[in-house]
Amino acid sequence: MSNFILREQALKLRKQNKSYSQIKKELSVPKSTLSSWLKGYPLPKSVISQLRDRNEIRIEKYRQTMAKKREDRLHKVYFEEKLKIQKISNREVMFAGLALYWGEGTKVGSSKVAITNTDPEVLKFFILWLNLIYKIEKKYLKAALHLYRDMEVEKETKYWSKILNISIKQFNRPYIKTTNLSRINHKGSFGHGTCIIAYYSVELKQKIMTQIKLLTEAG
Repeated sequence: MSNFILREQALKLRKQNKSYSQIKKELSVPKSTLSSWLKGYPLPKSVISQLRDRNEIRIEKYRQTMAKKREDRLHKVYFEEKLKIQKISNREVMFAGLALYWGEGTKVGSSKVAITNTDPEVLKFFILWLNLIYKIEKKYLKAALHLYRDMEVEKETKYWSKILNISIKQFNRPYIKTTNLSRINHKGSFGHGTCIIAYYSVELKQKIMTQIKLLTEAG
């Protein structure tokens, strides 16, 4: 059974207020793996108090304590780094976007400026970069999805439309892969398929590729 299916089953059991020990017994998944999958799903205190096994209570309380410490530490780092990021200039944003495009962007073709990714945050930054640096308005972008055959096209299109704040009318017909999402051995990173954001302009493509070339020469 794939990790994706096991993860979905573990989440389902956790939402039924099952403990790590109970889920491990049912799915034969190591607690270290469950800890990674379920870190965002702590048991309510009322449920913990109802556990019969005192060892389970101790484990669940320990996990909640560690999760709280982790959350506090991440919040501290987040606000410290946020203060630095807010001071970033447009020039620095331009370089960050060029580095992203250098690694992830479409290089072939004379006019297609595009990035394909499963991570919405990567595409959000790409959209911001196009607008901030090259003054490309969001309404002129095109989007397309690569989905697996057991995924709901309408549901996933709405997901990406909402999270990227792009009209559904801007989405082209999706490409449907012949394999099923449920058969892929991963941790859910393809849960909503892959999204492509594109803008078509020969002039912009030439400008971006030239800027990347100048970056390489600067080294």
